[in-house]
Amino acid sequence: MRIRPLAADVLIAVAQTSVAVLLAQEAAKQGWPPLDLAGYVLVGLVNLPLIARSKAPVAICLFVHLAWAGYVAAGYWPVVNSFGPMLAVYTVASLRPLRAAVGCAALMATVWICAGLLSPQANMGSVVAQAVAFSLVLLRFGTVARHSAELARELRREQDARAKREVAEERGRIARELHDVVAHHMSVVSVQAGLARFVLTSDPATARGALDTIGGTSAEALEELRRMLKVLRSCDEEAPDAPMPGLARIGEMIERVRTGGVQVELQTEGETRQLAPGVELCAYRVVQEALTNVLKHAPGAQAVVQLRYEQHHLTVSVTNGGAGVNSARVSSGSGHGLIGMRERAKLYGGTISIGPLSEGGFAVRLTLPTSARAATQGNDATG
Repeated sequence: MRIRPLAADVLIAVAQTSVAVLLAQEAAKQGWPPLDLAGYVLVGLVNLPLIARSKAPVAICLFVHLAWAGYVAAGYWPVVNSFGPMLAVYTVASLRPLRAAVGCAALMATVWICAGLLSPQANMGSVVAQAVAFSLVLLRFGTVARHSAELARELRREQDARAKREVAEERGRIARELHDVVAHHMSVVSVQAGLARFVLTSDPATARGALDTIGGTSAEALEELRRMLKVLRSCDEEAPDAPMPGLARIGEMIERVRTGGVQVELQTEGETRQLAPGVELCAYRVVQEALTNVLKHAPGAQAVVQLRYEQHHLTVSVTNGGAGVNSARVSSGSGHGLIGMRERAKLYGGTISIGPLSEGGFAVRLTLPTSARAATQGNDATG
């Protein structure tokens, strides 16, 4: 159970007052007059105000030392009330700048030495040494506590700032993932909807085919959205039931794009093999975004998707010779799509080039390491 600061200060002040009252019972044995009513009132005035020491440390310290000076001047045993002023000085040193703490420590040392001067049996050398030593020790421990508290606050601020950055980065990742999932499918749906509306009366069979494509594409988009939401909602140890899309599903994607009016050719070189899921997902999303851009900016163009399996790398390229492609708009890099492609390549230790071809058209070329170790090293290097 955590004790609140005010409750802790109350307990400390009450405990310190009780100790002072018990210690006062030994005053007669030490050659000092026993406490009377005025003495007990002064004990309360020295110790009980420490309840508010955290809220007004300097004011409480001055009041406590004033009450302690009155207690000493009345001829009572000074040791009884020495603990309250020491706690007050420590509190100032731990909560206020060094200048205020030094002043309060000097005040305590002054009252301490005055108490020694009023005591006929006191050894002034010992009294002065105690006054100076206790003041310095309290200053030291209070200053260390203040610096530790400042470092803890700075650490909390840095942790809060880092948490906010991580939240912002995660939101950006989710936004790009949603863009990758939705933009491609919606582009196909948009093209097919326009086709169906155009041939609805003149060619019902083509219109029905376009509507079937819209139904299948929208269902697949909904399924991918559900899968992604399940990943976001699940705990770390859980995993979605269905795998994320990989290279094996590029053929399905190409068929959808073909129905949108883009002639796409798939070329595969090298020995086809299963790669790490993250690498395959990265390659799939890059091809998806590249073909989506063809649908948006070069409808009716011809595109070539090439997968080249090498010993340690996978090379993916998407090229189109679209005569009507707006290269400046595609290569501006201001949208989520191109940003997502670059960051995916960076995440898996790969490289990507995006830009227009000299002979016309546009090309996206991605190279990814196929080993998990190489991908991890690339990720660490970019982090």
